[in-house]
Amino acid sequence: MFNTFIRKFYYGDIPEDNAGSSEIKKAQAPPSEGWPLWEIFIRSKQGLDHKHVGSLHAADAAMAIENARDVYTRRQEGISIWVVESKYITASNPEEAGELYEPAADKIYRHPTFYQLPDEVNHM
Repeated sequence: MFNTFIRKFYYGDIPEDNAGSSEIKKAQAPPSEGWPLWEIFIRSKQGLDHKHVGSLHAADAAMAIENARDVYTRRQEGISIWVVESKYITASNPEEAGELYEPAADKIYRHPTFYQLPDEVNHM
């Protein structure tokens, strides 16, 4: 009747007819080659803010979220994931911290020690 042959391939198997092709060699190259780096932020169940937990390479934001879920929330620690492509993060230079934060030092009214609390407010 039907003379059909069905071949099954399992994870990691390479079909013999494609064993030497360049397409297979490209597929075996590390997937992160050329993919952008993403910074991962996770909000825990008890926390109110997202915390930086690490970085990973991914082709796009959706893949970065899926990979971050698999890598950083294996035990269901988080309830929210943010991914930010690393090239969009700008950071201050720690060597210039004095210049950056110096203007706040002369504004003592911003410090809580400037205010006198009444005795009735003893829980603060």
